[in-house]
Amino acid sequence: MIPIEGRKIALIGGAGFIGHNLALKLKQKKAEVSIIDSLQVNNLLSFTSTESDIANRELYSTIIQERLRLLQEAKIPLYIQDARDYHQLTHLITKINPQVVVVLAAVAHAGRSNKDPYSTFDHSFRTLENALDASRDSVEHFIYFSSSMVYGNFAEGVVTEDTNCDPIGIYGALKFGGEKLVIAYKQVFNLPFTIIRPSALYGERCVSRRVGQIFIENAMQGKDIIAKGDGSDKLDFTYIGDLTDGVVNVIQSENSKNQIFNLTYGQGRSLLEMIEILKKYFPEIKVHNSPRDSLMPERGTLSVEKAKKLIGYNPSNPLEIGFANYIEWYKSIFGSDSKYSSVMVPQIYE
Repeated sequence: MIPIEGRKIALIGGAGFIGHNLALKLKQKKAEVSIIDSLQVNNLLSFTSTESDIANRELYSTIIQERLRLLQEAKIPLYIQDARDYHQLTHLITKINPQVVVVLAAVAHAGRSNKDPYSTFDHSFRTLENALDASRDSVEHFIYFSSSMVYGNFAEGVVTEDTNCDPIGIYGALKFGGEKLVIAYKQVFNLPFTIIRPSALYGERCVSRRVGQIFIENAMQGKDIIAKGDGSDKLDFTYIGDLTDGVVNVIQSENSKNQIFNLTYGQGRSLLEMIEILKKYFPEIKVHNSPRDSLMPERGTLSVEKAKKLIGYNPSNPLEIGFANYIEWYKSIFGSDSKYSSVMVPQIYE
């Protein structure tokens, strides 16, 4: 096992939903973790702009402030830098001198990617290429966050890392292209890598408008729940704590080098099952159906047997536990004393 204490780790795009939770987990493990992030994509700058017309903008802005506060309290350095700038990114990588680089920078929403391909390429593929090139001569381990969307439709309802990838739409295509680029850098420059394929993530301090997040926010605000299709679609819903534990395992294990891993809970669950859990907390909610997005693949379960065998991955939060925790967290935000009492914090930059 590779010791994680004192290990220098740089998270590119690390102030986002996955990144800040991962940074806090790594810091708890006494790693020397640093974050590089422009705070532009689905982050502070996009929600504080007066031109933003995003739903629940005030709420999301305060949640992001909470992320920044937690990072500052943990004394995690945050370098505010656009990873699209090759020379500045290379300068920072040289300055930090990490042993491990984790790339999370991306437009993390399939629908937005299909509407704005140029921005998606710019913030997802260009940032990855810059990170790879900045890392190729000095980094010991390069970790890339891909997506379950690379598989396209799950023909059998269950996929393994060896399942043929046939992505649908811009987002999945760019993620799959990113995987190929990472593998190419191993072939050409011998840069050790791990590719991670997560799925349907949910958990505290997410502002990405993922399905579980929208369901809870609508219920909290007395709005109806809208389920795509008939609600029978299955997703491998994964609690953020399970994913970050899995990434720690990846960093600590030599067996993770030059491998692709599904890091999910490992069980497809339907939208209706998620709604039934929500009804335990909000029994009066009304549920409606809307047409299914034709560009959204039909998914299901991502097998995590490979990750369990090679790196000791052990997800422990099924939907009944993780989603319940997520609901309770939201209830703490909508406290009785203030609209967003538990997340209203000073604006902090470092």
